[in-house]
Amino acid sequence: MAQNPSFLQKKVIIQNKYGYKLVGILHESGTEEIVLLCHGGRASKENFIMTNLAAALENAGISSFRFDFTGNGESEGSFEIGGFWREADDLHAVAQHFLKANRTVIAIVGHSKGANAAILYASKYNDVKTIVNLSGTHDLKVGLLSRYGKEFLERIRKEGFIELEAAPGGINYRITEESLKDRLSISMLEECLHIDKECRHPNPSFGCS
Repeated sequence: MAQNPSFLQKKVIIQNKYGYKLVGILHESGTEEIVLLCHGGRASKENFIMTNLAAALENAGISSFRFDFTGNGESEGSFEIGGFWREADDLHAVAQHFLKANRTVIAIVGHSKGANAAILYASKYNDVKTIVNLSGTHDLKVGLLSRYGKEFLERIRKEGFIELEAAPGGINYRITEESLKDRLSISMLEECLHIDKECRHPNPSFGCS
């Protein structure tokens, strides 16, 4: 008996422009159209938000692809607190992979940092007509002091980086001065102005519509 295609899941590996391998899970529902799912910072494709979204789309008969950004989960590379444009390029590599396979990316859904990456993707490439922002931040400075403490900026300026321990089950990571500058150089509200007017971004958390 043939297996119902709505229950097929397949690991897919895609190389980005920097030569790193990105690892993802394709939820195949037999449709040409596909939705890309983007996890938040220090998370992965196995985050419950990503797996629940993939399951909901599968139940609706829509194919989806959840993947790990560079330096997260199973993908190659190093995690960065910045790297937002690099993640937008990761998204481009993924979208191009499915385009070459004669698939149509009908939407990108991003959570937290992944939402910011999706918005930056839309501002740069203008080839996906629906971007869904789940809890992306309008100001990339927000939360840094409360998360890392008042002294962390001074420590980074003095030492060039700081080492941080992850929560139980996570991995330790480093914040470099370069990655911090990369993060703080981006104005999300300004980038929203570059998004094609035909692109829909439902319920944006910070009003980029």
